[in-house]
Amino acid sequence: MKLKVTAIAVLAALPLLSTQAFANSPSAQDLEKKVFGSLFGEGYWTDVRKAESAMWNNADSGWGAGLEIGYRVNQTWGVRAEYARQSLDSLTQSSRITGDRFGLDAMYHLANTNLYLVGGWKHFEHNIASDALNIGVGYRHFINESVALYAEGNRFRGISNGDWNDASIKAGVTWIFGATPAAAPTPAPQPAPAPAPVVVDSDGDGVPDTRDKCPNTPATHKVDADGCTIYTEKVDRVGDVDIEVRFAFDSAVVSADGQTEVNQLAAFMKRFPESVVVVEGHASNVGSPAYNMRLSERRAKAIADLLVAQGIDSSRITSQGFGVTRLRVQGNTSAAHAANQRIEAKVTATIKEPVLQPVLR
Repeated sequence: MKLKVTAIAVLAALPLLSTQAFANSPSAQDLEKKVFGSLFGEGYWTDVRKAESAMWNNADSGWGAGLEIGYRVNQTWGVRAEYARQSLDSLTQSSRITGDRFGLDAMYHLANTNLYLVGGWKHFEHNIASDALNIGVGYRHFINESVALYAEGNRFRGISNGDWNDASIKAGVTWIFGATPAAAPTPAPQPAPAPAPVVVDSDGDGVPDTRDKCPNTPATHKVDADGCTIYTEKVDRVGDVDIEVRFAFDSAVVSADGQTEVNQLAAFMKRFPESVVVVEGHASNVGSPAYNMRLSERRAKAIADLLVAQGIDSSRITSQGFGVTRLRVQGNTSAAHAANQRIEAKVTATIKEPVLQPVLR
């Protein structure tokens, strides 16, 4: 009696177990038109009337093992054939009662669960032959697409040799032949590539406006990474100024006329702020060369000091004496001495010129 109560409890739990396991199962559509085979073991409980009947050798509960072969006709219905070898206790003899069971079943699979109902016909070959109808319930727990564990409970109603009632619980494993593998999950669509940013280059110099530190550069100019014109620098003469300064003999004092010349030179340099000047002092070939060198240096420095006084920065002025090394007129005449006793100013400027783009022909 305790075993029968346990069997009823197991059968009552099948719907709950089936619902929990269904999420991992293949769909009914995947299983239809598939052949399956099963191996099982079972516990078997006989009607109390068999235990009290000598005709049944006082057969009591026992166990069995068997196999099944079936076919899933469609998503709802299936059929199977069963064979089991049974071994039952006897209440009156020491040896066990062994026999065979054969049967055919129809299977009804409940939608959206692993639960199924079963019903069919069974033939028993023990000490006597008998037939029965059975009805039961079971569920499958799929390990993967092709293998499932299952449990099933049945009640048997005798239709020959009395109206006896037996019960059994099976537990086994089922293989699905030709099961459809689980479909690989559909990969998430790749996000569309972000549109390429619009690059704005208003002056067409090849440097985007976002980085261009010198907008509106001429199209003919080469530019650097910041969009600014690349320049080359060259030193160019902007003029030669001869300053006629009359000095007294052995003197470096600038005369009034000489100061006028210096003022004109200062004005010229102010017009060209990038210009620089080299003031060259020269002397006539009278006296020793060393003395004349020092005299020419004093005369050049006197001119430089006047330029500074006129507002020309000293960094733009270089004074240098040449003595008698660069005579303008050769000879020892008064005219030659007057021509050689002079100041020359050489003015130059560093000019920046843009580097131009090559002309495409």
